[in-house]
Amino acid sequence: MADAWEQGREAINGCLAAGVREFVVCGGARNAVLVELLARAEVAGRVTLRRHFEERGAGFFALGRTLASGEPCAVVTTSGTAAAELLPAMIEAHYQGRPLVALTADRPERFRGTGAPQAIEQVGIFGPHAGTGEWAEWDRRSPWHLNVAIEEEFEPGEVEWVPEKLRQEPEWPRLAVAGLARWLKDDLFRGLVLMIGELEAGEREEVFHFALDLGVPVVAEATSGLREALVALQLPDPDRMLHANPPGKVLRLGGVPSGRFWRDLEELGETEVWNVTRSGFPGLARDCLTTEAPVGKVIRALGEVDEAGDALDLLTGASRRQAEIDELLEAYPDSEPGMMRTLSLYASLSSSVYLGNSLPIREWNLFAQHERAVPEVRASRGANGIDGQLSTWLGWTADDADPWCIVGDLTALYDLAAPAMLSQVSRRRSLVVINNGGGEIFARLPRLATMNPRARELMVNPHQRTLEGWASMWGMDYLAIRSTDDFDALESGEGPRVVEVFPDAKETAAFLERWDELGGG
Repeated sequence: MADAWEQGREAINGCLAAGVREFVVCGGARNAVLVELLARAEVAGRVTLRRHFEERGAGFFALGRTLASGEPCAVVTTSGTAAAELLPAMIEAHYQGRPLVALTADRPERFRGTGAPQAIEQVGIFGPHAGTGEWAEWDRRSPWHLNVAIEEEFEPGEVEWVPEKLRQEPEWPRLAVAGLARWLKDDLFRGLVLMIGELEAGEREEVFHFALDLGVPVVAEATSGLREALVALQLPDPDRMLHANPPGKVLRLGGVPSGRFWRDLEELGETEVWNVTRSGFPGLARDCLTTEAPVGKVIRALGEVDEAGDALDLLTGASRRQAEIDELLEAYPDSEPGMMRTLSLYASLSSSVYLGNSLPIREWNLFAQHERAVPEVRASRGANGIDGQLSTWLGWTADDADPWCIVGDLTALYDLAAPAMLSQVSRRRSLVVINNGGGEIFARLPRLATMNPRARELMVNPHQRTLEGWASMWGMDYLAIRSTDDFDALESGEGPRVVEVFPDAKETAAFLERWDELGGG
């Protein structure tokens, strides 16, 4: 029988040697030896630890930590279904290309396939979404699973930690940019559009100058960090403007865009698409070209680029369209888009903004203020799901001074245990929940109008819940906003708070009707 203490020591030292310095611990009987070793490692100054009682939220919190630092973070679980709770976060990390590590304790191998308590088939449980094996095989830019089949009883002993090592850079495929350089010069009469998704903070200045040099119309998502900086080149209503006049070429930098036109590209086979993305995922099921590398590295390799310009004159009507949008927002201030505009004015003064998920992201991109740069904007868009959004935000902003999060009501209801981490992160923070009584993003689908009323109910999940009691349960302040007059109260507050925004349904409907008319104009 293998010695549990030695097995545990080998596992933790393996993590340290691989560059893992931060752990989120979900304690249990089976992983007690790992918890003991990590506690000693913390005392020795080798690791940073946080604790959680719920593995699913812990996984997303750890994912948030990888967003903040760019470094690996590990979640430590006990045996049984505890490991299975990490699957959603591991999937998200896979599609984002983040170094999330699952360190899962397991009963000894002789229990596999027996149906004994706390014995499930952990090996390969994350399928293609996480690697496993020898640490030397890990590229440090994707999820990794370390399964430790171990006896429950252990005898504590001495620990000799592996020597400190310099942090290792992630491994990337060989970079070649000659083809992309030629592509940026060819057939420019067909029109080139630059679509910028989520960027790492260190890439933004290079992308900014690249966009200015290229001089083409831009669709810059809030998560690019360049939405306000590139306003002179930005298309204000990109989905409809590009749908009406599709470009011949699209260059995507960074994460997969959230807008509708990106999905339209599935059917626009005549539009050439070239992706430059650290994840390596093209984001489309059709033929396109993809360079898998950090965006900044590719731009540096390209060097100076020639101006391509606006061959399709897409920017000619941009200022007029933006003015029309601004007029609509002023006419319907208590509509959901109108309230997003007002929220964005306050949130732009914060240290960071997290958007989760689909509807808040799209409404921010379309309707948020565009005059003042927002310091840092993130979203969790690997799989485009609503799972674990609050936990990811708390992980990403654990050390921030005044972070904001803007989510929908169902997204908040999906992650009710997230505030358990509040005692282990910075206190001053604002969680804004847009409560429109259900999944309104589905209610806006054209096909829903032709569906059975019962089918509509099943899609939208309508509810009449508010979050005041939930906020009280976790010791958070609570503020309800039902009109633009209530926003003045946002200027005060020091502790964690929930700001629940209730858009006026009639104003929202009127806004959307005018918005549809604007699209056809």
